[in-house]
Amino acid sequence: MQETAQQYTQRLFGYLNGRDPLKVQRETPKKLAKLITGLSRKQAMGRPEAGKWSIAEILAHLADTELVGGWRMRLIAGSNGVTIQPFDQDVWVETLGYARRDPKISLETFRVLREANLSMLKALPKAVWENYGIHSERGKESITHIVRMFAGHDLNHLMQVEAIRKGSRAKRAA
Repeated sequence: MQETAQQYTQRLFGYLNGRDPLKVQRETPKKLAKLITGLSRKQAMGRPEAGKWSIAEILAHLADTELVGGWRMRLIAGSNGVTIQPFDQDVWVETLGYARRDPKISLETFRVLREANLSMLKALPKAVWENYGIHSERGKESITHIVRMFAGHDLNHLMQVEAIRKGSRAKRAA
């Protein structure tokens, strides 16, 4: 059964478990770089099982999601109460060719976008962090809320990359 938008949000928040969301976001690019070090292109591109994303697809997703998140936060900062458009991540994976993207370029794109978004957040007046948008599937989301969601999203995908990485090591050892 597919989770609801509320269940998805609560799952992402649960991954934080009291951690500072900005610290999580600062550390994620380095952790991903470490996780993919030494992986062959074939290992990065291989799906762990049918219907599950490869490491390369996860990295491309993170890069595109960072672009979307940055846009949403900027839109909300300048236009409190604005409507936030959702996107279908599975459609993007196929349509935008995530499986064919170079994982190192996706990671670098993610890193640069994340750095820009963190710089923007650092400069943003604290009062503006409570500005919000209305996501058509998840409802009201403040910038504070989005920052927490993105940190949980990072942790979710870090766990996936770690699991795939461990699986590829186990296959090599067998």
